[in-house]
Amino acid sequence: MGIFGRKKGKAERRKGDTKSSRPEFVRLSPVQKLVPESTIEHRLTKDLSRAETLATMLAQSRAGRVVEVADLLAGMYIYDWERLSKYWEDQDNIEQYLQQICRISPQRWHSWIQFYDQQRHGEQQPGPWKWLRPSKIVKTVSKDLAPSAELRAIFQRAEEVAPAHDLVEDRMIPILTCECVLLAMAQKTDSEIGHRLISSGIDLTGLEQDARNPRHAPLH
Repeated sequence: MGIFGRKKGKAERRKGDTKSSRPEFVRLSPVQKLVPESTIEHRLTKDLSRAETLATMLAQSRAGRVVEVADLLAGMYIYDWERLSKYWEDQDNIEQYLQQICRISPQRWHSWIQFYDQQRHGEQQPGPWKWLRPSKIVKTVSKDLAPSAELRAIFQRAEEVAPAHDLVEDRMIPILTCECVLLAMAQKTDSEIGHRLISSGIDLTGLEQDARNPRHAPLH
């Protein structure tokens, strides 16, 4: 068992976990729902949208004014580690390294993972944000935070490699996946997070291949 509550080594799918490895269902982010469709620059897969929701909660829990790149990286890890873990050979140590990159204490990181896993596998009563209440991580999730300038730049990079597009008001806009965004983070080597992702031993070649040529297109 890893220090953050998940098994070390290759990620194992739990019994009864039907989460597919393919991106599912295209959707708008909460912030995008508040703006006219004519200004929307991309859509998110369901997996990335849920990771973004977690990132927003993380930002709110530290009283942040915007969602930072580190928040989204943490959200992607917490939600989609089973799929993203394959890009690191040294899976025994990458979890702790990612926690350091995201600047989250081991105790707080473990709380997010524990309560998210409980919600995900039905160990608590269903309902919006109920999995957060026992930990008192956030009191309310009453508003959506906008992405930081750096995170917006990451999304723009991800748009350039997105393999699928959606038609919105006679415009074709890219559909972003977790792989596209993780690749954009790692390729931004002039940033601290990008530099540290490369230093972590991430399989950039394999990640780029999957980001540009996924086995399954996002479902509409």
